[in-house]
Amino acid sequence: MCELFGISSAKKYHSNQYLKEFFSHSVRHPHGWGLACVSGSCHQTEKETVQACKSNYLKERLSQPICAPIVLAHIRYATIGNVEYRNCHPFTGKDNCGCCWTMIHNGTIFDYPQINSYIRRQCGDTDSERVFLYILDRISEAQKKKGARLSFDEKFELFDEIVSDMSKGNKLNLMLTDGKYIFTHSNCRNTLYYHEENGAAIISTTPLDDSEWKLVPFMRASAFHCGKLVRTGTLHGNEYIENEEAMKMLYSIFANL
Repeated sequence: MCELFGISSAKKYHSNQYLKEFFSHSVRHPHGWGLACVSGSCHQTEKETVQACKSNYLKERLSQPICAPIVLAHIRYATIGNVEYRNCHPFTGKDNCGCCWTMIHNGTIFDYPQINSYIRRQCGDTDSERVFLYILDRISEAQKKKGARLSFDEKFELFDEIVSDMSKGNKLNLMLTDGKYIFTHSNCRNTLYYHEENGAAIISTTPLDDSEWKLVPFMRASAFHCGKLVRTGTLHGNEYIENEEAMKMLYSIFANL
């Protein structure tokens, strides 16, 4: 479907080498690319519907240093949602306390009624954007109830609760950042890895070089901070196994909308 890439570092990390390798995979994921460079409250996002390996803009962009403590990147293979700018990842938005969040997603939501109402609110028409809006609203609701911003532990526990529930029967590989932490989840076997070097954690759908890559904790929420895996959540057991018939049915439904 899509591929995900992320970097968590204690300081600005020069990510060009890994990004060039990652974006070269767009030969198999031709429906757009996106890049977010994140430092605290500054979330700089760039994206195009052009296939990454054919993008003159991205080629020029990668000829200059790309340095940030947090980087997220995405190459898209469209399943739900047309090939349009508004459907390209990353998605960025703010919660009710003004904290900026950015998310990339690789997966398909077959059945999760809680996100259906966002069809009327979203800018594009992907299930990924609906997932993002739902998570933002859950964070805002929790902060409204508390009367203050959530702590890291509170954010993580809420994220853990959301992905443990949403992953039932759905493919939910994603990375989400608040500018300090990268929250991750994968429930499709062998589809999210990480590698540690020079004070950074590089996270990718597939290993990007011959170094030692480890699997991101499977079927559970995780969090990376300043280049380290700092927390893992509930082992929920909701493994997603590719189902060709379910995908064909979903394509048919979408084609008739």
